[in-house]
Amino acid sequence: MGGPGDPPQGTPEGAPGGGEDEYRSVVFDESFVRAARLQEYSARERMIDHARAVRRRPALRRGLSRQAMILVVLIAVAFGTAIYMGVRHPYPGPPAKRPDPLRMTVIPLSPQGRVPGAEAVADLYARSPAARYRVGASGINLPPARRTAHFSDSQVTSALTTAKDYLVESSLDPDVLTGGSPSSVRLLLDPELYDQFDRSFRSPAADGRHAPTGWLVRFDPTRTALADRRVRVQGTLRVTETDKGTLEVSTDHTFVYAVRGASGGDGSGMDKASGGSGKDKASGGSGTGRASGEAKASLFTVRRELQFRFDRDDLRMHQAELFASATQAGPLTCAADAVSHLRPLLAGERAKAGGPAGTDPYATGRAPALCGTLADAAQPSL
Repeated sequence: MGGPGDPPQGTPEGAPGGGEDEYRSVVFDESFVRAARLQEYSARERMIDHARAVRRRPALRRGLSRQAMILVVLIAVAFGTAIYMGVRHPYPGPPAKRPDPLRMTVIPLSPQGRVPGAEAVADLYARSPAARYRVGASGINLPPARRTAHFSDSQVTSALTTAKDYLVESSLDPDVLTGGSPSSVRLLLDPELYDQFDRSFRSPAADGRHAPTGWLVRFDPTRTALADRRVRVQGTLRVTETDKGTLEVSTDHTFVYAVRGASGGDGSGMDKASGGSGKDKASGGSGTGRASGEAKASLFTVRRELQFRFDRDDLRMHQAELFASATQAGPLTCAADAVSHLRPLLAGERAKAGGPAGTDPYATGRAPALCGTLADAAQPSL
């Protein structure tokens, strides 16, 4: 006989042993039954409510398992900690590097005799050391741009180009030369230098930090006018890498300007004791030194040595950190105020020599400390 759970006739022959194994795949556990969307009403419920045989059960809300919830919480905590540490970590970052203030020197060069003059500007240039100089920006030639250890060819080119643009705007622009707005020069500087630049023009001082003539070439428009807008230029640019984040560009250029007296100029730079009478003038005519200066043109020479520094932000923004400027300019008087403006001695004027004899702005070499004497070779041979 079969057991209590077996069929009345016993287990059929050939059937797999154990009836439970045969129906195991279709037996529904309690969790499956509870999850069913349809539920059959009981007989009592169907008799009372005359309802349908089945009803739809609301869907069960399946929440995350405990392990998944813990994992989500841990991830959220890790993200929060990372963000907090990134914003307020205990180790301060490196301080932003500020450009050094510009150090500047402006050295007047006094002529040994009367300033040569001529009616034709071409004659002056032809008889001067600037005879072979190029005109304007074409005289500022860029050297070949070669990559450095940490800067590409294009970055080196950018540094050289910015330095050249600064020279053009600060030494060749007629508006800037004649006392106009220096904004085009200012825009080429690192913004950290704006305060020093603005103070130099607002409150000029002979302190080696705040002279407008240390930033650019500027004549006193009440005394001096350009006789020719085509300035002659010659010089060199050199670029070096000082560290992995900095390029430096050194420039050394001589600019030669043709000038004459402006209408209403007073000829105040003239040595009255030695050249006050009309018969002593180079022009040979009568009248004051002012009239002679206005009638003829003369040459004024400015040698500028500038040093620029560039970081990667400067290269990207087409700006420069100008940190050193040395200017030799003549013919000037040693007593002249060369801080706010340059006031050249004009044709026929002269001044007492001051300082070492024979300083030539066309030649390289160490500049005098305060004032020098303009070499005869630096003047037109008229």
